[in-house]
Amino acid sequence: MENSEAGTRTDDTLGGEYQVFLSFRGLDTRRGFTNSLYHALVDAGIRVFIDDEALQAGERISGKLLRAIDLCKLYIPIFSKNYASSPWCLRELAKMVENTSKSKEDRKKVILPIFYDVKPDDVKLKTTLYRNAILNLKQKIEDQKKKFRSKDVETWQQALKEVDGTRGWELEKYSG
Repeated sequence: MENSEAGTRTDDTLGGEYQVFLSFRGLDTRRGFTNSLYHALVDAGIRVFIDDEALQAGERISGKLLRAIDLCKLYIPIFSKNYASSPWCLRELAKMVENTSKSKEDRKKVILPIFYDVKPDDVKLKTTLYRNAILNLKQKIEDQKKKFRSKDVETWQQALKEVDGTRGWELEKYSG
């Protein structure tokens, strides 16, 4: 995997503190928007954590990934059409929301959401897009002998709704 002085991937050591954690649905944005954002941040000298492509959807989040989230000061979830269909993305988001709510003023952690081909109302569960994704995950709980707990799904829904109070960027409002 790629390694630069500022940017990091999951196969790098976690010795230094990250500044930014990018959370995204790889199928939707990895090779386009997320890759461009990652390189722009790295080129600006910012230490960025981005997962590597070896991470599989539905796997348990490793301790390494959770630790990376804990180390970051700034979280950038890139909400896209399929973000809420990924239990992994939702676990990351729940951890980000938990960390920001626990952070102290002197070590404040911040979420800066980006809405990529979705509206804030989709993320807030006010439309069918993310609500249906959550319903599908609930169905998987029943179908896969509780691969996810219903408490997990409730936590993910709450995390999505909590992002409601955070101002983000709707990419469709910007050209280029």
